[in-house]
Amino acid sequence: MNLTGHSWDILDVKRPTMTDSETTLLRRVGARDRKAFEALYHQYYRRLFSYLLKVMRRADLVEEVLNDVMLAIWKGAPGFDGRSRPSTWIFGIAYHKALKALARRAKGAYEPADSGREPAEPVDHEEPESLLARRELASVLGQALRALPAEQRTVVELTYYYGLPYQEIAEIMGCPVNTVKTRMFHARRRLKELLPDMGVSGHAG
Repeated sequence: MNLTGHSWDILDVKRPTMTDSETTLLRRVGARDRKAFEALYHQYYRRLFSYLLKVMRRADLVEEVLNDVMLAIWKGAPGFDGRSRPSTWIFGIAYHKALKALARRAKGAYEPADSGREPAEPVDHEEPESLLARRELASVLGQALRALPAEQRTVVELTYYYGLPYQEIAEIMGCPVNTVKTRMFHARRRLKELLPDMGVSGHAG
């Protein structure tokens, strides 16, 4: 598996796309349209759940943080100026909420998540069985990613799972592009060490 490109075809990753309707929907939310907020919730729930699960690796915290994210979207929507994509703005909120939740939990009593297994994402019952092998491999990769610091793991997730460019990742994480590149460099190096022992070949550039 080549970690130097921006595609993990074997994971069957679909890059999210933005439509004009997302901007319109978010502006309606900013105007306190509750039906628009409900539509936005259903449109982003699965994507945010998956994203938070990958970043946090704590199934017991995902729903709580996702609710915090949606509340922040409701409160902050009037101030959305359209200078970034709606998805960038929303995922930026999710990223910072996730880090804060992990920091709070680290200060308190830490209860480890389930015994090393990847927590389950929302189930798509219509998903073809042919994706089973891909999901099993994704689970192995998830175990390797869990060994990375949250900042490095986020860069990898947003690059390979979501197909985002470094500039957009920098906007989401609130850091310079060079910082994103540095985190990716260290993440690749660490994954190159971990993956062969897990039966997956990795190549760093």
